[in-house]
Amino acid sequence: QVQLVESGGGLVQPGGSLRLSCTGSGFTWNYSAIGWFRQAPGKEREGVSCITISAGSTYYADSVKGRFAISRDNAKQTVTLQMNSLKPEDTAVYYCAVGRRQYTTVQDMCLSGRMNYWGKGSLVTVSS
Repeated sequence: QVQLVESGGGLVQPGGSLRLSCTGSGFTWNYSAIGWFRQAPGKEREGVSCITISAGSTYYADSVKGRFAISRDNAKQTVTLQMNSLKPEDTAVYYCAVGRRQYTTVQDMCLSGRMNYWGKGSLVTVSS
């Protein structure tokens, strides 16, 4: 059974940092890309950051560029999202997802949101 388990969410003050982790199991770690998506109350789900499994090419949404960093450890089948300088608008449920479809760029994959497997999500709340 394919599983993606997120961890590391929680409550943090503006300007603080959190690190989300996602570990996959039940499938061969050879999908095209894995990434983080988020959905805030009343807003559509958006691609935050994605990384290709093979080459490690990355994409970041403009809203998080320079503040977030994605990385992966293929041996451990784990992807992390280091979130720094957090803002209240970063508050959302963050989902880890993997996709097997090949796109021209990792950006296209992340923006499409057409992933094959999704984690259950981890809540990140940025508030004073």
